[in-house]
This record gives sequence, C-alpha cells and structure tokens, in this order.
Amino acid sequence: MKQWNKALEELELRLATEIDVAVLARYAATSEYHFRRMFSSLAGMPVSEYIRRRRLTVAAAQIVAGEPVLEVAIRYGYNSAEAFGRAFKAMHGMTPSQAREPGATLHSQPQLRFHLTVEGTHEMTHRIENKPGFFLIGAKTTVPLVYSGANPAIEEFERSLPKDLDDRLLPLSNTTPQGRLTATETQGPDAVEGSPVEYWHAVAGQGPVPEGFDSRPIPQGLWVVFEGHGAFPEVLQNLWASAATEFFPANPYRWIPGPQLLKVTSDTGGRSGSGELWIPIERE
Repeated sequence: MKQWNKALEELELRLATEIDVAVLARYAATSEYHFRRMFSSLAGMPVSEYIRRRRLTVAAAQIVAGEPVLEVAIRYGYNSAEAFGRAFKAMHGMTPSQAREPGATLHSQPQLRFHLTVEGTHEMTHRIENKPGFFLIGAKTTVPLVYSGANPAIEEFERSLPKDLDDRLLPLSNTTPQGRLTATETQGPDAVEGSPVEYWHAVAGQGPVPEGFDSRPIPQGLWVVFEGHGAFPEVLQNLWASAATEFFPANPYRWIPGPQLLKVTSDTGGRSGSGELWIPIERE
C-alpha cells in the first residue's frame, strides 16, 4: 500500500502535466495493466476518471480564486475554454462563470489514499489453479458497463435466450468450473461507465464445439478461484471486493487480461447460495 500511495502522490504532482499511467505503475511496482485493473477495483472508478475528477476539482478552486478560464483550461489539458466548460459543467453542474457567484455549490473529488486493513469479519476461501486451455461455449453479447446496480442490457439478453439453451449447453460442460457460467470481460482495465463489455451465458468445455453456439478459446494459464456462500447479491459482490482489497495486495500475483468466470448456485428460494469467481492471473 505504501508503494500505491506513492503512485497517488506522484499523480497529484503531475495533474497540470501529461500523466503517463505506466510511470505511476512503476511507482506501485507493478504492470500498467495490473495497476489500471486494481485501481478500478479498489477505487470504484478507472484511473482516467479519477485523474479527470481531480483535475476538475483543483481547477474549480483556481476558477473561484479568479484565474482566467482559458489559462486554467490549458493547464489541465483542454484545448479550448469551450471544451473545459463542458467538462466543468458535467462534474459541477454549472459553468465556470457561475462557479464564481456567491453561494455556488461545487463538487469535489478528494485525494485517494489506500489502506490495507485486517478486519477478520469473514474467512476468504481461495485457491490457485493451473488450468489447461478450454473453450467458452454458449451465447454472447456486448453490453454497456455498469459499475453499480443492475445491468438492464444483461437482463434483457438473458430474457431473450431460448428456454432450452441450458439443456443443450450442460452436456458440453466437461471441465472446471462445471455447470452454467457467466463470463465478462471489458476491452481494457481502465473502462469507463457505459463502455462495451463482452458478456457470456456459457459453459467451459474441452470441445468439440457443436454448430449453433458462440465459442472462444481460452489458453492454458493460472487462475485464482474465490468461493463464498451467503445472501444474494452481497456474497457475489464480496468475491470481487475480497479479490481487490485482500488477495492481490497480499499475494505475488497480477490480474491479467481475460474473461472473469462466475458460477452461481442458488439455495431453495433463490435468496442465498454459493458463488465461485475465477480470475486469470500471473505471478509477479
């Protein structure tokens, strides 16, 4: 966490210059991909969004202090006062000139600090698997990324699937994780809200893949598998939270590109059950 906070301190020093996330990742002693992926998981927003919000927070203070709008706009990477004004209004709900009026209420993005805490409230169960290559087999679509709450596009896609799809898929599930899965993958670790996500309703199989199904080969590699049981949806959300805040900061592995696999088993009534989350990794 000390190294990650050093990266955040360097980010603050570079707000008025071009910020190279690869340089920040070196301060955190990790790869750029892993830095971006872990930042999103820990902070709840991509690093690019955090940088934008921090710049607009600092810029607002300088606008209120009377500095010329164009000078502030250029200082924080905007090519024109108009472009800066649009971004400023999107965050603060008002134009730079309105922000100077008495009583104007502005929004701010506080500077983040990461802390590693040990709470002991629950035991996190995980294992490392070196898994042979396999195929995702099923139906896929592209949906917009939603960071919090339900994803209507996923719900609509699931409703549109043939009622006999699982009956045809389950016989093809001949490798772990067995049974019906969902799989998601963003186009990058720094994906913003609304960006495209590949979503699968699928099984993991060794093949061959029958006609009529989407398929994707997944290469051999290491996976970390988290398991949890409890009330829905909290138990599933805790799998990702445990990965980001407990496992990766304390273990010598990086989160790498690839789909995240989720297997859900519901108890009677569907209000609780078990979740099994598979994340592709490599050793630091």
